[in-house]
Amino acid sequence: MTATADLLAPLDLAFWNIESDRHPMHLGALGVFSAHSPTAGAHAADLLAARAAAVPGLRMRIRDVWQPLGFGGAARETDPDFDPLDHVRLHAPTADFQAAAGRLMQRPLERGRPPWEAHVLPGEDGVSFAVLFKFHHALADGLRALKLAAGVMDPLGLPERAPRPIEAARRLPALPDVRRMPELVRGALSDVGRALDIGASVALSALGVSSSAALTSEPTGTRSIAGVDLDIDDVHRVRKAVGGTVNDVLIAVVAGALRRWLEERGDRTEGVAPRALIPVSKRRPRTATPQGNRLSGYLIRLPVDNPDPIARLDRVRTAMVRNKDAGPNRGAGAVALLADHVPALGHRLGGPLVGQAARLWFDILVTSVPLPGVGLRLGGQPLTAVYPLAPLAPGQSLAVAISTYRNQVHYGLVADAAAVPDLDVLARAVTDEVDSLVSVCGP
Repeated sequence: MTATADLLAPLDLAFWNIESDRHPMHLGALGVFSAHSPTAGAHAADLLAARAAAVPGLRMRIRDVWQPLGFGGAARETDPDFDPLDHVRLHAPTADFQAAAGRLMQRPLERGRPPWEAHVLPGEDGVSFAVLFKFHHALADGLRALKLAAGVMDPLGLPERAPRPIEAARRLPALPDVRRMPELVRGALSDVGRALDIGASVALSALGVSSSAALTSEPTGTRSIAGVDLDIDDVHRVRKAVGGTVNDVLIAVVAGALRRWLEERGDRTEGVAPRALIPVSKRRPRTATPQGNRLSGYLIRLPVDNPDPIARLDRVRTAMVRNKDAGPNRGAGAVALLADHVPALGHRLGGPLVGQAARLWFDILVTSVPLPGVGLRLGGQPLTAVYPLAPLAPGQSLAVAISTYRNQVHYGLVADAAAVPDLDVLARAVTDEVDSLVSVCGP
């Protein structure tokens, strides 16, 4: 390996090693397009394959590193045998995009190739098609996955921004400059203090936890997905009436939907306050070109036990304000930052154990994925909806991802299909919860 090898960042390496057949670590997005003819899906597949070769990030594979420096790690490199047809697949027409996408989401990506896929699903109605994008979390976080997917969409015809400097590849460790030793010592002590703070916060967050058995399961490797569409005006109406942010409202909707879902299943809700991990990207959208996950997170208790929708929203808002005041570098949600302090071989050997420990840290993932405000097209066909799909941690039954596109909010629900056979009930509960909030807040 050369000194300029693109080694995986520690968090990327953790995602690469946590993966198992029953818990693939890819994220996804199901985009639905209108179509002018039944052949629009096939045309879209041809375009994706033709354009993929011109997107450098889609040509990158991940390989193990066993040289002394970086021993046990992994690195990105261009695949000399890259063939877009290995990654873009056209399927038979389907009447249910979400059912088909659920089955595809449970299949791990091939680790010997660039770890991404695009599945084109023509609609039986002849007037729509869908594309399921899958990206391994070690290849891309949400922002970078968006950039890679946008690279194969139709050109927007907008003036390009001046290029930003590209971050240098992660280099192999070098000896520190002795003149900077005092500064380095202070930084190391600060890192130790932060690690202790995060560890203590995680221990405290586990005290008195009362979640629901419906949110945990033994892994089966099966997946189902469901999408929910909301009017952004309804969300803003609630926000203006009650206060807080749009994200506060969207998280509170998850809490209320979980309560409705558990009640319909006949499960208890008294005292139930599952821990939700809210990822926080430390990368700004305009700097999404450099590779490597830059994630922290906030950890909050979802007030599923509270029967009042406005009180639930108030508790979520208070918890989010407290997390934001503390910042994304401390607290129980910032565990991902500790990946930087684990050597590469430690990630390789401890990956499966770390994955199993996720259920001790949080009960459900609730993440927001930013999308561009402009309309996207593929083969001239407009994107009408996009449902982000998050990976499931080992031992967890459900993950929720949220995106806002044009005038709609789209919830993407991913579940272990065996543990949650009634995901459609939860999807309906999301809509019912928003309707309830709107009715309480008034016109």
